[in-house]
Amino acid sequence: MGPQIESEPFVTFIRNQAQEMAKQHRLPASRQEWLEKRQEIRRKLIKSLGGFPKTRCDLDPQTVGRMEFADYTVEKVVLQTLPGVRMMVNLYRPSGAGPFPAVLCVHGHWKGAKQDPTVQARCIGLAKLGFVALAVDAFGAGERAIEQALGEYHGEMTAATLYATGRQLAGVQVYENMRCADYLQSRPDVDGAKLAITGTSGGGNQTMYAGALEDRFKAVIPVCSVGNYQAYLGVACCMCELVPGALSFTEEWGVLGLVAPRGLMVINATRDGIQFSVAEAKKSLSGAKVVYDQMGVSEHVRHVIVDSGHDYNKPMREAMYGWVTLHLKNEGDGSPIEEPEIETVDRELLRCYQEGERPNDYLTLPKLASRFAKEMVKRQVKPLHREHWDADRVAKLGMIRRYVGRYANNLEIHDGVALDEVEPGESASFEISPETGVRFGLRWTKGRREELVIATALDGPALSAAERQWCVEHGIGLLEVTLRATGPYAPKSNRIGAALDHNVAQWAAWIGRPLAGQWVEDLQVAIGWVVAAYDQVPGVTLVTRGAAIVPGVIAAGLQTRVKQLVALDAPLTLVSERAYGPGQIGAILPGMLATLGDIGNLLSLVAPRPVWVIAGKNMQAEDLTRDDLVETLSYAASIYKVNESRELHVMMPEGRDRWLQRVFSA
Repeated sequence: MGPQIESEPFVTFIRNQAQEMAKQHRLPASRQEWLEKRQEIRRKLIKSLGGFPKTRCDLDPQTVGRMEFADYTVEKVVLQTLPGVRMMVNLYRPSGAGPFPAVLCVHGHWKGAKQDPTVQARCIGLAKLGFVALAVDAFGAGERAIEQALGEYHGEMTAATLYATGRQLAGVQVYENMRCADYLQSRPDVDGAKLAITGTSGGGNQTMYAGALEDRFKAVIPVCSVGNYQAYLGVACCMCELVPGALSFTEEWGVLGLVAPRGLMVINATRDGIQFSVAEAKKSLSGAKVVYDQMGVSEHVRHVIVDSGHDYNKPMREAMYGWVTLHLKNEGDGSPIEEPEIETVDRELLRCYQEGERPNDYLTLPKLASRFAKEMVKRQVKPLHREHWDADRVAKLGMIRRYVGRYANNLEIHDGVALDEVEPGESASFEISPETGVRFGLRWTKGRREELVIATALDGPALSAAERQWCVEHGIGLLEVTLRATGPYAPKSNRIGAALDHNVAQWAAWIGRPLAGQWVEDLQVAIGWVVAAYDQVPGVTLVTRGAAIVPGVIAAGLQTRVKQLVALDAPLTLVSERAYGPGQIGAILPGMLATLGDIGNLLSLVAPRPVWVIAGKNMQAEDLTRDDLVETLSYAASIYKVNESRELHVMMPEGRDRWLQRVFSA
């Protein structure tokens, strides 16, 4: 459909959007201005991360093993960070009575997680220098993965199970790091007033955010992680590093500024990715240094550059040793301290639970997401009467408009077609720019009847060749829509694992304009084209395939010109205790379960107009049973009932090849 184009335009579009937003994030002119801005950034950052529980559960620490070495001990401990959520940690304790200052060590994307030699080395070094070091498995990694073997990745469609709940994986991990501060302060052998945090890569991001939001960390040392938010746009990053909408309220310098006046050391490598590069880090540090200057503690921020690749190597560790010694022991001037002799052990020896021995009731990342999701779905109260629903619908549409944002600010049609020059059954392709710098494609096939199908999908064609031919033979017009950032409009290296639109979905989220909202905009523009192009507006049937149901049902809810909606092979529920199967993260609106409800609930927005659900599925692309369908569609069914409409239709997979006949005969 339409010409083959390069991916650069969409990336450029996102970057231009970010640059416009960045103009709002001016540096504070005074200490008082910063203190006011600080509160705003902190509040919005916590909200973007998904918020933190108002009350903290009992840590219930359980020591499950111990390893003795010449001058330190490793304790294997299991903590409860959230009700029912267990965190496996290794505590490296120096010989002697203490109390000792302590450093929380969070890992990056190392297969061994807390057990990885890269993490072991810094923990051993710290213990030999007189610090307690706490190494933790981030949620979804190490011993805390879905399966029990070390090395499982916690990103893409595993992390996506949290996305719709609004509780970002980054937020859960940061909160757990705060709970680690609780644990360290609970120990008599730790000086609770002298805590620090450090990590590299994804662990460096955790370090930055936990350090920004938790004042108990007196020294904060992110390694190979600090860059600039705008540098994330155009590269692939893990879902555990995503903070939706961050660019709409700050740049990375603002987060670093939250650490002030405490000690901040940023360590970068000369041969790292652009998002963590020295040049990008200097941009953020220049802003952070303005804050530190205004706070009167210029000496409390330091930038260390190491000639290496992405790592947490010996020179980096030695720089960290000097910084924590200064800020936790009040010794030295923060210069590097030589590392003691290090000897790591087989990573399997450090596990709290050997493979196969983890309790059967262990709460994995998707299971926790499912628990959050079920709680949110339960809060969706079914309206008792029409007036109640009318009020709810207005409220939901208001929330939706905040997701969708701007609308067609510079509409332009490229290679447009004159409808009267196209014969029935013939097709013409063209493009529309709904906003400056972005395009989507349309293929229009002229029909003989006053009926038009607008069809869209996020991956592949919306209609099969047989379905297209049926429409042509029966005189029904077709408008096939290839949405922005999909098909030829998507980057070539867009997929990460099972996440088919991993990169574009993240870039859109960073600027606070989720892809699903942008796709709604495209569909509204397409519907508007129909209204403008036809002398007599035909009856519009909107057909979506797969995950396109989310932008499709929202567009149909906003556009009453759509007379009916057909959802083919659509996922109907985001609630799952398993990692999602291959799919589009961009089709999920962040936090939608809390604000709008589940996908099946969204169908209510179309009531009382006809909705056809054909072969409904779960997020693993498995067919839902009749019982599952009844449960998933119960909310929407109640809305159709209060509207005195019987137009919510469901067809099982075996009726998949007859849906056109059913829809248009009805």
